[in-house]
Amino acid sequence: MNEDQRIYIVDDDPAIRDSLLLLLQSAGFGNVVAYASAREFLARAVPTVGECLLLDVRMPDMDGLELQQELNRRGIRLPVIVMTGHGDVPIAVRAMKAGASDFIEKPFSDDLLLDCVRRARQHAAEASREDAAAEETRRRLETLTPRERQVLEGMVTGQPNKLIAFDLGISPRTVEIHRARVMEKMQARSLSALVRMALAAGVSPG
Repeated sequence: MNEDQRIYIVDDDPAIRDSLLLLLQSAGFGNVVAYASAREFLARAVPTVGECLLLDVRMPDMDGLELQQELNRRGIRLPVIVMTGHGDVPIAVRAMKAGASDFIEKPFSDDLLLDCVRRARQHAAEASREDAAAEETRRRLETLTPRERQVLEGMVTGQPNKLIAFDLGISPRTVEIHRARVMEKMQARSLSALVRMALAAGVSPG
């Protein structure tokens, strides 16, 4: 993980913002940015893959849930750690259902917060790798001819060469040639690896 990737804090309480900044920076997280409101965050922040957000639930004007919903609407995948007061656990559960990675009740210990941040950043790094792999798979799919794509779809469903050949009106030998080209272009070491790649990239098995 890149420790220079930003950690965002959105909380309307200046004392909490300052204490979280100091805590995270003292723990080795050098790039921490704090905002006093959800709208300020939306106006000024430019989140990227691998970063995470510490988000207070109860804020004036736009609350934490509304900010989370707006991020989802914009297609911004950002691990969100929801910070909630004692009476706000049902709200935090709603945030989790909407995609938040974790929630912690105030007052929380320093160790608990740091554990949540490290876990969120780990999840973000894993999601980034998965996104990169899926994008590479899609790029390889684009190199397939229409016929090779049809053969791939048959392979994903587990059809034998003879059945793929029958469905496409070609010879089994031609199917074998297309299969070999598909494996080569997709850089798949095995049929199971090819199937996993294709399904992850959204190839319909049928």
